[in-house]
Amino acid sequence: MIEVVTSPAFNTIQDLGRHGARRFGVSTSGAMDPVALAAGNALLGNDDGAAGIEIQTFPFRLRFSADTAFALTGADHESTLAGSAVRPWWCTRAKAGDILAIAVPRRGARVYATFGGGIDVPRVLGSRSTHLRAGFGGLEGRTLEAGDVVPIGTPPRNADGRFDFGVAPPDVAIAGSGPADDGVLRIRVMRAGEYDLFSEAMQATFWSTTWKISARSDRGGYRLTGDKLTLDAPVEMRSHGVVAGVVQVPPAGEPIIQMSDANTAGGYPKMAAVIQADLWRLGQAAPGTLIAFSEVSYQEAVAAMAPVNDYLAKLRATADLYRAL
Repeated sequence: MIEVVTSPAFNTIQDLGRHGARRFGVSTSGAMDPVALAAGNALLGNDDGAAGIEIQTFPFRLRFSADTAFALTGADHESTLAGSAVRPWWCTRAKAGDILAIAVPRRGARVYATFGGGIDVPRVLGSRSTHLRAGFGGLEGRTLEAGDVVPIGTPPRNADGRFDFGVAPPDVAIAGSGPADDGVLRIRVMRAGEYDLFSEAMQATFWSTTWKISARSDRGGYRLTGDKLTLDAPVEMRSHGVVAGVVQVPPAGEPIIQMSDANTAGGYPKMAAVIQADLWRLGQAAPGTLIAFSEVSYQEAVAAMAPVNDYLAKLRATADLYRAL
């Protein structure tokens, strides 16, 4: 068990998402940075999809009620365990009574705390992820609050191995994933279904604009400011399915990137879609981040996942080796 000591708004239990339920109108939810969550679980020997805590408001503090192995991944941050510093992208072991305190990140938006055995809350539609709009999953379908007691599952069989090591984060280990020198986050996208409804001038505006993630952004979607994308004439459209990464353009002309808690359907024109290999990078972008879009082909989008998958595979192999020492 762990006890939440301090938790501002919107910190939730998440796994890799609720897949296969969109036909019922249920969004996927899941970690905004799935690479960080999977990496934290790999450090501990858990399954990639074990549930952890997604922390996006700070400071966050919890108390361990028993000796527990845990890992911290995601945003670059400072944290302490029983008063001693714990590095990001590191796994270690806490003793019963220890307090883990996580401060505001220096870079990035979300920290992931994973635990040996994973968080053991009931699965709803195949996932432990918190679905805030529907009020199910996670812990009673809500954000974590001070005083909450969160159950931890049975640790993996190698839980008695070594737990005091770390790995390079993906924005360091994967070429081209780190921040650019000019501070602009470059995100790769493919054209989406209604791209050709926009004039050549509006298409050019989409590619040339440096967009800013608005403060009116959340796990449901990122609103972008910077320019207006308009149609030459109004278009009536039926609602259609949308997924995380789809860039829609509402009548006001400011694009919205659908994120983990996005609705399952919508009627706004779709300009583009963020490729899967860049969704984790976008998940670490805080409000105020500047982003620019670059176009890739379907083949390039598929190939872009290879370095991500290789990173996670090598991380797990390295972690298994360390725990066996």
